[in-house]
Parts: sequence; C-alpha cells; structure tokens
Amino acid sequence: TVVAGRAFAAVARRIVVAFLLASAIALPLARTIALRADGTELPRILRHELAHLALHQDVAVRMPLWFDEGYAGYAAGEWDRYASLELNLAVARGALPDLRGLDGALRGGAGTAEAAYALAISAVTELARRNPTGTLAPMMDRLRAGEDFDDAVLATTGLSAGRFETAWQGATRRRYGLATWLMAGGGWLVV
Repeated sequence: TVVAGRAFAAVARRIVVAFLLASAIALPLARTIALRADGTELPRILRHELAHLALHQDVAVRMPLWFDEGYAGYAAGEWDRYASLELNLAVARGALPDLRGLDGALRGGAGTAEAAYALAISAVTELARRNPTGTLAPMMDRLRAGEDFDDAVLATTGLSAGRFETAWQGATRRRYGLATWLMAGGGWLVV
C-alpha cells in the first residue's frame, strides 16, 4: 500500500496520536497493526487490534466509530473496560453522550478515552442483547452482505437507530448510575 499527499498526513497523524494516547493502532486498509512494545497489556491490545482488522476484512459497509471500537472491545473480551470505574463515573455525573457524541469522545484525548471505549463496548453489547439470539451474529451477517448499518440495526433489534440509541442510554443509566459507581469504589472520593 502506498500512502501519499493528504492521505499520508492523515495516516501519520493517526499513528502519532495513537502512540501518544494509546498503545496501538490498526490500519485495516493496509492490513497493518502498529504496537508499542513497551505496553503492559500486549496480548489484550493485540486481540483488540486484530478484531479491528477482522471486522474490516469481513464488512465493507460504513460503520460508526462507536461500533468499530465497541466491536473490537467486545470481540477481544475486554470486560474489564466494560466494568471500569471510569464508565460508572461518566454515567453517574450525567456524561452519557448520544452515539454521535460517543464517536467524538473516542476521537478525543486520553482523559475521556477509557470511558468512551467502555461506553462503545456497552453499546455493542446492548445490540447483541436486543437480538433474540443474544449475539451479534445476525447483525454481522447482514453487514457482511452489504446491508446499511442502520438497516441492520433495525432488522436485528426491531429498533430504528434512534430508538436503539434511546434504549441503550436508558439501559446504561440503569446499569451504571451513581449507586453502582459508589459500590464499585468511587465512594472513597465522596468522603
């Protein structure tokens, strides 16, 4: 793969940001993963980045960033992120974005990244939960077949993208509110 001009600048910027804020980046079009060797969680990070490559290898339709990152975390089994104190705190203080806002948070700085990744995983988990099979398999089949993302959400959950977003926000608020944050260890900050 040859990357030149504006594309090179965009790729270079992504790589620099990834290495400043994170430990790795997947470049699906180039079938490449760049990893920092000094990371402490290399197996988990590699699973996450491989999930990005597999997703983009299988699915050619445009997907929102929250799904891309949430799927990678879901497929990599990053349940520790899903249960993170940062997620509980974000929801407890009312910082639960809509899905478009979640895309922006995923592109943001390190301060919001951990909660944003956890929220993305929670949204993908909710997609699976709302399917009668309890899995992402029917959604992935539709996406592989080239179905539009929003149409695949409707067909596999029975909810339009907007209604899914509202349902996900409600489920997340119930699951990760102030009481959960306090029980998860955030209470020591209150004292």
